[in-house]
Amino acid sequence: MKNEYYALGLMSGTSLDGLDLALCHFVKEQKWNYKVVAAATVEYPESLRAKLDRSIELSAYEFVKLDADLGKFIGEKINAFLTEQSIKPDFIASHGHTTFHQPQKGITSQIGNGAAIAAITGITTVCDFRTTDVALGGQGAPLVPVGDELLFEQYGACLNLGGISNISFRLHGIRTAFDISPCNMALNYLANKINMPYDRNGENARKGNVNDGLLNVLDNIDFYKKTGAKSLGKEWFDTVFKPCMDVAEISIYDKLRTVTEHIAAQIETVLHKQDIETVLVTGGGARNVFLTERLSVAKNRKIIIPDSQTVDFKEAIIFAFLGVLRMRGEINCLRAVTGAKTDSCGGCVYLGK
Repeated sequence: MKNEYYALGLMSGTSLDGLDLALCHFVKEQKWNYKVVAAATVEYPESLRAKLDRSIELSAYEFVKLDADLGKFIGEKINAFLTEQSIKPDFIASHGHTTFHQPQKGITSQIGNGAAIAAITGITTVCDFRTTDVALGGQGAPLVPVGDELLFEQYGACLNLGGISNISFRLHGIRTAFDISPCNMALNYLANKINMPYDRNGENARKGNVNDGLLNVLDNIDFYKKTGAKSLGKEWFDTVFKPCMDVAEISIYDKLRTVTEHIAAQIETVLHKQDIETVLVTGGGARNVFLTERLSVAKNRKIIIPDSQTVDFKEAIIFAFLGVLRMRGEINCLRAVTGAKTDSCGGCVYLGK
């Protein structure tokens, strides 16, 4: 079995800020090491973005059509990206775009047809990373902790501030992880109300005031009382979290400030409970200056925001790595994280030319 791979990792997050592509070089010596050869983010056309945003409302036919259309879009963007590179990856590892995620009902769906990607690019494609774990009784999420364990083990915790905030760390010598709260999914939703795609640097949240009534409602949502493996999806956001924001009769600025404080408080609760001193922060929320300021209030804790490439593409990097593990037939999903019956090696493989 070889110990060197070029892999193209793809990530489409719940915040719908685009498709991340990271062409990575992985080498296994005493441990795994990686280097990003090239990376880019492709924005979704507004028509496609709108369909993705309401994908859970589509008919069965429209949903299957969107899966195929997104796969075609991804395949074409990969071809354009690779024309600028001198290296062809051994394979593509695509997370896809999460639509339905209800592991308690045994379902999770990430669209962006892997067969279409493989057919258009001619490159073997790994996709559908979550369903094996869900079939084994797990949450199917988070998947990134395997990469945190093998590529970023030097940090006390890895915190991702994407559409959803999630964390991974070692507890009693075992890697554990879970979703903490909504993050950019909520903040972007509010920013859209004042005709902004997102709240740049948290500037609008900084203008607002905390509303104790809304903060109390958010802090008492049942999800935060759960322990063990747990994950969030768009359906939960739409039916539980968003209505709490919508009914509050306060300004958007006050909502942004209150939700930012809520996110920071939920994260702080976890960091304090686990006595974590060094935290690697990545994802789009790492660029939200006001939010990261609210995370830096504990004097004994070091919040580490790495180089911009790691901030923006860490999840795409790790999905490329999960693809490496899948192609090697090695574990890429941890039961200690997801609550499944066993560890597993997840991912469907569509062969290229």
